[in-house]
Formats: sequence, structure tokens, C-alpha cells
Amino acid sequence: MLTGPDADRLVLRPPRPGDRDEALAAHAELAAEGFDFLLGYDDGMAWDGYLGLLAARERGARLPRRLVPHTFLLAESGGRVVGRVSVRHELDAALAAIGGHIGYAVRPADRRRGHARAILRGALETAAGFGIAEALVTCDEGNAGSVRTIEGAGGVLEDSVELAPGFRTLRYWIPTPI
Repeated sequence: MLTGPDADRLVLRPPRPGDRDEALAAHAELAAEGFDFLLGYDDGMAWDGYLGLLAARERGARLPRRLVPHTFLLAESGGRVVGRVSVRHELDAALAAIGGHIGYAVRPADRRRGHARAILRGALETAAGFGIAEALVTCDEGNAGSVRTIEGAGGVLEDSVELAPGFRTLRYWIPTPI
């Protein structure tokens, strides 16, 4: 795994109007893995409308019952979108069981370069800004990369939850720099 330069240059920022094509490409790449890169995006949705939806959801408006207020940020390195993170401002019962405060993803071609570590570090700082002293972060039991990333950030395993036979989610708590 590469360290230092790539991770140090990573910036977390809100999506902008010019990010449409690259964000949609990342969305398609992660969809092939069964992962939703652009939370709440519907195919064919106007990009400006999507950006407005994200801003509203950050304020706690236009939230479906299953969502809580959250901040959605793109991870950019070298002028390219390499990943994303969603920082949930609070937990409901479902997120407290699985999902947690922070959900992140790295595009397949950008993995194993320290980006996940940098994204998680930035997300913990963002969570601290919302008064979250300890963030719940979860990952699939078989996702060795996420396990290393979370444990490397100081994550302490609370438990493992079986969602379906043979499918378990690990639940970690990580102190934020509050």
C-alpha cells in the first residue's frame, strides 16, 4: 500500500456542477460491485437537482424516513474524483445497528493507495464538527481493506452482526478529534 503523497494530497469537498461526468462514472463503477456511490441519485436526474437534494439533506430537509441529516463529500486527488464519503450527523436505530456515522468508498482503480485512510481521517474530522465524539463505522466482515483502514484509524471492534446467513457486518467505534 502506498502511503504519504497520494493520501496527503486528497481533499474532501462537496460535489460541484463540473463533477457530473466523473461522479456518474464512479457511480457506474461502484454499481457493478453493488454499491451506491451517489446517495439518492436516480438515473437521468438533473445534476443541479441532485446537488440541491444533497444540500437539503445536509440541512435535514427532504429526508425519506430511512435517512438522517448527512454531509456528502467527494474525495479528490490529483484533480480526479477517487472516492466519496457520507458523514451522518446522528444515528437512528437502523444506523446504530449497521451503517454507522460514516460510509465511504474508493473507486476500484484508486484502491491500495492510501485514499481510504485519508477519506476516513477527513470524515472523522467532519464528524467531530457535528459534536460526535466517537463515530460508528461498519464494514462487511470479508472486506479486509476496510478492516485494516478502520483498525488503522483506531477503530475498536464492538461486535459482528449477522444480517443474513453467511453475511456479517463488523461494527467499530473510532474516537474523533473533538
